[in-house]
Amino acid sequence: MVFDGIIISFIVGFLRKGNLRALAQLKLKWGWIFPLLMVVQLAVFMLQNDSKFLGQISGSIYIVVYVLGLLFLYMNRHNPGFILILLGVFLNFLVMVVNGGRMPVSMDAAAILDPAYVEILKESLYAKHTMLTASTHLGFLGDVIPISDPYPRTQIISIGDIVMNIGIFFFIQYLMVRHPAAKIGDTTSISLKGGEKQ
Repeated sequence: MVFDGIIISFIVGFLRKGNLRALAQLKLKWGWIFPLLMVVQLAVFMLQNDSKFLGQISGSIYIVVYVLGLLFLYMNRHNPGFILILLGVFLNFLVMVVNGGRMPVSMDAAAILDPAYVEILKESLYAKHTMLTASTHLGFLGDVIPISDPYPRTQIISIGDIVMNIGIFFFIQYLMVRHPAAKIGDTTSISLKGGEKQ
């Protein structure tokens, strides 16, 4: 859902006549850690079902990834939207940490997905997800919200995902529309028009 939020935010930014000039001036503390965490999660996702040891410790790995991600967001909390992103990630982290490092998935909500996914979820590890049961803690914070038609990509999201994507939207709109660097072209245009009137 994160990538969906990013793409939608960029599309809206362009529709608002925004631009990407501010990206060149974007300076985030620990900026290098975000792509590293993505690589680690991808590696665990691809290998955990092939390695018993990795499967056993994958929950702990996801917790460490989330902790580092939360630290990154906290250090950059002065950026518009980052407090909401931090809150959304924390909500996902909270439900995972009280459920052994796994994100609970509602089987009722999963009915919209490929049946093969549901079977894998019931029988084995599937990335950082696990089946939501009566013993699940804080289940309402898990992946319990189904999204399907007319949305182009069928998926299940959490409350944390929604909050996080709202923050991402605000941040990208700021970069594309409100950031001083994004307004450079508009200022030049105004100056030219003023010169023509003179």
